[in-house]
Amino acid sequence: MLHKMKLKENPFERIKDGTKTVEFRLFDEKRQQVKVGDQIEFSKLPDLQEKILVEVVELYRNDTFENLFKRFHSDKKEIESNVEAMHQYYTQEEESKYGVIGIKVRLLNRSDI
Repeated sequence: MLHKMKLKENPFERIKDGTKTVEFRLFDEKRQQVKVGDQIEFSKLPDLQEKILVEVVELYRNDTFENLFKRFHSDKKEIESNVEAMHQYYTQEEESKYGVIGIKVRLLNRSDI
């Protein structure tokens, strides 16, 4: 299945160059459809003209961003900073309602498509 999502320039470029391999999102109705083996087409904000295609290789479910980030980071300040950044996009009420997910991706080359 192919999913379409938007990304700001910085995370888009980091996925494109391979330095970011996990995208963190709210586990809302849209993300509940994502399964390992699916593909995601990320479009770069603001104009959505540039796109990259990735394959979902693993999913990390959790109840809160804090608990999810603890899987990837041991530094408390880094965890707090990442949680604060996610709360710029999602409210704590949404986080409590849906939970969260980390989507591990692998960038697909044109030859993989």
